[in-house]
Formats: sequence, C-alpha cells, structure tokens
Amino acid sequence: MRQSRSETGKLGEELTAYYLIKSGYEIIRRNFRIKGGEIDIIAKKDGIIAFVEVKTRDISALESGVQAVGRRKRSLIINAAKEYSFRYPHELQPRFDISEVTVKNGKIVKFSYLDNAYDGGEDSTL
Repeated sequence: MRQSRSETGKLGEELTAYYLIKSGYEIIRRNFRIKGGEIDIIAKKDGIIAFVEVKTRDISALESGVQAVGRRKRSLIINAAKEYSFRYPHELQPRFDISEVTVKNGKIVKFSYLDNAYDGGEDSTL
C-alpha cells in the first residue's frame, strides 16, 4: 500500500529530527507556521539556530529536494524565520539548512543533510 504524501513527509521529518538530535542539536520547534510560510524544524547548537526545510521525495521524482527549494520557497522560509526571531528573540546566528530524504515503496533509501544551503540575503537581518 502506498503512503500518503503527508505520511511520507512525516517520515522525512522524523528522520531529520533524529539526525539532528544525534548530531547534538536541540530541537526548539517543529512545524512553525505563519501566514504564507512554514519552517519544518528549528534547532540550535553551538550558538547557531538552524531553520531546516525537509524535502522528502519518492525515488521517481523528477526534481531533487534541494531543487524544490527555489527562490520563492526560500523567501517564504526566510520570512517565517524573521517572524520566529521577532516573536522569540535570541542571540543565535541563523542558518538555513535543507534535509533531503529519498524514499522507495515507503522506505528510506537515501538521506542527505546540507548545512548552510542558502543564506538569508543581504537584507535579512534576523
């Protein structure tokens, strides 16, 4: 039986959270949503706050997870990170990461994590 899109996405988020915790990060928040944007995972470690976009794709997908985080998606994530930082002030250095999870028949076949996948832009003071 084929997994639903939300089940597949949850699988990728669970794996990413596990990876982050095993790598010494503290998960601060999951699925932080504002109108027009969402951050899948917010984690901190060693003075850094990582805003993590998790992209879980079937092995047959035409576009990789990293490719799926285009200019518009990055802008939405950056805006959500600004709002998070406004609501919950911190002194941490922001970083934008992408977790890419590939599945086949509901099972994980590849995992990669890209630190500092993109920056917040010149005008994005968090």
